Amino acid sequence: MNLADSFRAARWIRITNLLLQAVLFLALFGGLNYIALNHSWRFDLTQNHGRSLSAETKSYLDGLERDVKIIVTLTEDDENDEAAQSYRDITSLLREYTYTTRGSPKGKISVHEVNVYQNRREAEELGIDLPNVVVVICGEHRRVMPLTEFYRVNRKENRKESFNGEAALTAAILDVSSPDKKKIYFIAGHGEMRPDDITPARGLSRLRDELVQRNFGLAGLDLSLAQKIPDDADHGLIIIASPQTRFLPSEEEMLRNFLQTRAGRIILMLDPGRPHGLETLLFDWGIIVQDNIILDPDPQSLTENNDLRLWNFANDPVSHITDNLRSSELPVVVGLARVVSDDLGVSSNDGLSVKKLITTSDKAWGESDYRSRTPPAYTPGQDLHGKLGVMVISERTRPANNLPLSVRGGRLAVIGTAELVTNNRIDTAGNLNLFLATVNWTADRDTQLNIPARPVQRFQLSLSQEELTRLRLGLLLVVPGIIALLGFVVYWTRRN
Repeated sequence: MNLADSFRAARWIRITNLLLQAVLFLALFGGLNYIALNHSWRFDLTQNHGRSLSAETKSYLDGLERDVKIIVTLTEDDENDEAAQSYRDITSLLREYTYTTRGSPKGKISVHEVNVYQNRREAEELGIDLPNVVVVICGEHRRVMPLTEFYRVNRKENRKESFNGEAALTAAILDVSSPDKKKIYFIAGHGEMRPDDITPARGLSRLRDELVQRNFGLAGLDLSLAQKIPDDADHGLIIIASPQTRFLPSEEEMLRNFLQTRAGRIILMLDPGRPHGLETLLFDWGIIVQDNIILDPDPQSLTENNDLRLWNFANDPVSHITDNLRSSELPVVVGLARVVSDDLGVSSNDGLSVKKLITTSDKAWGESDYRSRTPPAYTPGQDLHGKLGVMVISERTRPANNLPLSVRGGRLAVIGTAELVTNNRIDTAGNLNLFLATVNWTADRDTQLNIPARPVQRFQLSLSQEELTRLRLGLLLVVPGIIALLGFVVYWTRRN
């Protein structure tokens, strides 16, 4: 072989080697990107997992059956610091939504940013003409969300207190993807608490906002006027909050039929000292409501204001109502409450599953002589004593008398006080969590949990003039000097 042939062969070998290296590099680069795209892992290292979606949101997204498109018209290069911060908060949250639904076989969430000033044609095609909003679209349904829906603002100090974006976005996704809302009827006509009442002691306006945010439709129902429970209540539930007068026998019969023949769902909250007229209905479902007031001298059961603090929760793996209360050790705080217990005489042939979920301490008693002016004291043989029930749930798991039928059964939850959901009590984390979990169980939304707001963290760097001067000298002289020194060391080393 001559020399020319040897050089030519070596050149082709080098070219082939370079080509193979390029192909291997591209294959490695493409393979790493494929693995990162389809088999990625994400870790939330922030305090209290502030960048992760809650269990409630994930349960909603797992059941999402339609694609949802989210349009963001916020801009990052806004001169307003508040708007720029809002952009970062919302876009980082939306990334979690798209990441969670990326592998969903049914419904996925996609996010698209539009500048309504620079992309006028695209904005007009989408029907969007407002800046600084988030638009949630699913099919023909859409919801426009201004920035005010994402934050809770301290009106006195005119600053953002907490970021409520996850709860607001999840509610909007539910709203547009599931237009058929479950209906909740609040019974009226007996002095009950009302969802349109804003008073602190008996108003339910804040509870109304929580339920609306979770895609429930709310309405009032006066049984004496309606003479019939609406058909759409079969897929929702009825709430009776603190009636002040007795139900008529005809009204009680309507509620009994609703539970028995239509597999209805009812949440009944009865304050002490008020007649209700629902004894027959409660007897049918294995629940007894006592005419007394609970007094619990255990220090763990009293707050600083001498309110009743409920902390003894039973574990129920079927309803999951108390799961979050137990795991997070969240107490329920109320004022006055009456004893609610399960009827031990319920036969197994009745097809009922009756469970006591909340009890007092073993030091409590039910004061039956609470109407007198004498100081309360336990009276043996007259007052109940021990671990007294405050909340009982009952579910018909099968038809009575063991009939061979398989049908959806009714559900009834009875609480010995309505104070836990009033405007001045609902801020207690355990109160809201308990009631929402009860609503989820009665309305067949057993997997939903409460979505907490995220606090807005602010950091401020305060430097004196001397410290600022040192910082400037360090940036202008020290850092470039270190780099120059390293360069000189490398130069001197290579020279020698």
